[in-house]
Amino acid sequence: VQLQASGGGLVQAGTSLRLSCAASELTISSYTMAWFRQVPGKEREFVAGVTWSGGRTFYADSAKGRCTISRDIAKNTVNLQMNDLKPEDTAVYFCAAGRPALSAITYSAIYHYWGQGTAVTVSS
Repeated sequence: VQLQASGGGLVQAGTSLRLSCAASELTISSYTMAWFRQVPGKEREFVAGVTWSGGRTFYADSAKGRCTISRDIAKNTVNLQMNDLKPEDTAVYFCAAGRPALSAITYSAIYHYWGQGTAVTVSS
């Protein structure tokens, strides 16, 4: 199984980025897919998730209103559109796949598969 994350970069505050996660040897419609982020010295933090059943979406408070997670079933890809980026969004972003209960969707330990991460740096 491989999750290949891409789309990170160095951007200015207020702009947008679209992260993509391409899955191989795994069908995203059979897994809950999520994006987490991590900065050095801190725990990995949930950003957004989309459930395998029904495609329900969930967002961290910091992401609500600015981020949209979506699935492209045909391309077996999960995307994270991030708008109005802020310096505090600076982190390495990871995509993950698992089958957590809805009550556990924000817990990184529940996810089985992880991508390698893509770095996002937002300058003020």
